Amino acid sequence: MSSSRSASIASSSDESTSSKTAQEETIANDLVVTKFKMASEITQRVLREVIDRCIPGTSVRETCIYGDKRLDEETLRVFKKDKDVKKGIAFPTCLSVNNYICHFSPLVSDPDMILKDNDVVKIDLGCHIDGYIAVAAHTIVIGATREKKVTGRRADCILAAYYAAEAALRLIKPGENNIAVTEMIDRIANVYHCKPVEGMISSQMSRGIIDGEKKIYQNPSEMQRRDNEKEEFALHEVYAVDILVSSGEGKPRETDIRTTVYKKKDFVYQLRMKSSRVFLSEVEKRFTLMPFTLRHFEDEKRARMGVIECANHDLVEPYPVYQEKDGEFVAQFKFTLLLMPNGQMKITGLPIDLDLYESEYKITDSDIKQLLTSSTQKKKKNKKKKKSTTGIGASALDNVEAVEDDGDEDFEDEPDEKTKKKTKAKQSKTNNNNNA
Repeated sequence: MSSSRSASIASSSDESTSSKTAQEETIANDLVVTKFKMASEITQRVLREVIDRCIPGTSVRETCIYGDKRLDEETLRVFKKDKDVKKGIAFPTCLSVNNYICHFSPLVSDPDMILKDNDVVKIDLGCHIDGYIAVAAHTIVIGATREKKVTGRRADCILAAYYAAEAALRLIKPGENNIAVTEMIDRIANVYHCKPVEGMISSQMSRGIIDGEKKIYQNPSEMQRRDNEKEEFALHEVYAVDILVSSGEGKPRETDIRTTVYKKKDFVYQLRMKSSRVFLSEVEKRFTLMPFTLRHFEDEKRARMGVIECANHDLVEPYPVYQEKDGEFVAQFKFTLLLMPNGQMKITGLPIDLDLYESEYKITDSDIKQLLTSSTQKKKKNKKKKKSTTGIGASALDNVEAVEDDGDEDFEDEPDEKTKKKTKAKQSKTNNNNNA
């Protein structure tokens, strides 16, 4: 009986320790939030640098190599003294052009692609600090300016994806559910006569896990519809919100282009080939369960050989290059979202200059307009009315021009000229009395 009691106490202690560890690894912990923000700053910085390099004549392959190099450089600069803190790339740099949907990140031995004017380019990348992941994706049109606006189906799919992302940002909060987000993405895409890309997923993230339990499907396939249960979002959860919208049917087709991006699965199998075992060992050591590209390996040929047996035995998950029909365009916006007590905290993702885009379609639905103009921050009690930097200004309602939501900053009203003069005179009088 004594032995049974001791086992019971030990079991209870283990559960308590496990629960405490799990709690410490969530964004309820300030240090965890700090690490997320450090990762997000690097992701944002490198994303902007890659965007700046996207001009006519640029090599897609060289740009992907540059993005990965910068992610590695920036993550190496933090937590230098703490050798136990792993950091690095959480999603390799991918540049998918026009009707290519995602995951285009060619190897040195693969055919390259050169950017040209009017190309619709989707840039997707991310990093992690100590397993806390920040990912982002952004869409640009090469050569677009306010004088040379983006029009037609390019503008339609980009605006649809952007507003769908803004709506998702406002809907993903405690008490709301994944089904509502899926439906709203579909409604906004329909306004622009576009389709969300079928089967694409936004996922909950946790430490070291980029595709967690809770998922948001957009335009779910038949199989996904059967598995798609309603799940509520909860406080202190983290999400990678990934919106992809097509000007076409939204049906992804796998291309003949070599798959270069993979992710190790949490699965064990005894491989036969030595090259495969060496490859998998390096993946476990360098990338754990994060996506990686075969370009990251010094011996590319050996890596290509090793990944084949690993994939055949389901030890790694491939990220194939998908495409839409020729002549169609796909836009993507991805951001990392923390569900905090004071509201949603969007830590990655860039705004777009809405003056660059001109579509014949407009959002007129009052419910969608109201959602897009709402704040992501909870209202503060017992405070004077102050200017808000969230949502969409009333003057922009006709065009539903969303703005980047970085949080609800407080700004005191500027004093008018009369008040300034009185204050100045009062100060002058005080100084004279002091001198006397």
